[in-house]
Amino acid sequence: MKIKQQPNDFQVEELTTVAPSNGPYALYRLEKRGWSTLDALAAVRRRWRLEPRRLSYGGLKDRHAATVQYLTIFHGPRRNLHHHDIVVQYLGQVAAPYTSRDIRANRFHLILRDLPPDTRPLLSERLALLARQGVPNYFDDQRFGSVVGTGGEFIARLLVQGRFEEALHLALTAPYEYDRAPQKEEKRLVAEHWGDWQRLKDMLPRSHARSLIDYLRLHPSDFRGAVARLRPELRGLYLSAYQSHLWNCMLARWLRAHLRPEQWRPIELRLGIVPFHQNVDAEQLQELAALQLPLPSARLKLEEDDPRAELVRAVLAEEGLELRQMQIKGIREMFFSRGERAALCLPCDLRHEFAPDENHRGRDKLILDFELPRGSYATLLVKAITQLSEL
Repeated sequence: MKIKQQPNDFQVEELTTVAPSNGPYALYRLEKRGWSTLDALAAVRRRWRLEPRRLSYGGLKDRHAATVQYLTIFHGPRRNLHHHDIVVQYLGQVAAPYTSRDIRANRFHLILRDLPPDTRPLLSERLALLARQGVPNYFDDQRFGSVVGTGGEFIARLLVQGRFEEALHLALTAPYEYDRAPQKEEKRLVAEHWGDWQRLKDMLPRSHARSLIDYLRLHPSDFRGAVARLRPELRGLYLSAYQSHLWNCMLARWLRAHLRPEQWRPIELRLGIVPFHQNVDAEQLQELAALQLPLPSARLKLEEDDPRAELVRAVLAEEGLELRQMQIKGIREMFFSRGERAALCLPCDLRHEFAPDENHRGRDKLILDFELPRGSYATLLVKAITQLSEL
């Protein structure tokens, strides 16, 4: 099975009720291919010479997809922009910045290729089951892309432990598979000459990393201060990645505790094996559908008789942490989000069809259309379809 062989094999569009009216925020439709959301927004900021704080968006969309999403810019230009595979369309004015709360759902159109024709019955059966029982609502691999070190270390875990120099070193040097040549060279230089701030400033081209190095040149021991000067979107990514990993661990632990061994199957994610439910009864499905798990944060307050409290404690204990420690001391701008996330992801209006695959002679392609709640990952459905079906 192959996915994302062609740009249009993976399409996602935000669905929102936000419509132009009046206000100080310019509303835009952003269409992109081959760009992450953050890289695309950085390109828009450069072209229009904007400060990052003026932009607001709802969600992060996959780099390897054709995506449509929305954003606002405070007092933004009332015009369109075409830049490589980025198209920004001005829609009008709105009264408030666009955020994740404005996303009603995400609509997906996927094409899975290179499938044996004799797997049609098996796949159709699996899709029917997924439509009824959904998948665990884990954060999928995209959530952790460039913010987890090659050894599985989280920048935010180091920050929670007060290891600011190690966290900054990881942030500025950790390799990422989609780094371009200039980024790879910058990281190599920083890793090779770490601590020689003057030399690094002289060697590096103008960049965000260079500005942090220049701060360390003037304040050699203030790694906490350098971390605080990381771009806000990067700080947010580091914290959300670690918090999402902990949440995944909580859901995995809950499923193993509440399902019989034959009712779950192991599925491989980037950061480890997790259980996916299968063939649960109506009562179990109802319990799973009603379950909301909290995001671990020092600001989280759970009653002692809340059964989720022990779940949170157990997962954090494996990290050598207590809930009160889930904070970044000394940096007011960095804090873990509060909130809850549904444990179950149910696709809406899941439709499928098979057709001959024009890219692979004698093989099939599977065309999928469905909607998911905001924050849920279509790639989890793909993994459930393929790994659970033992293709």
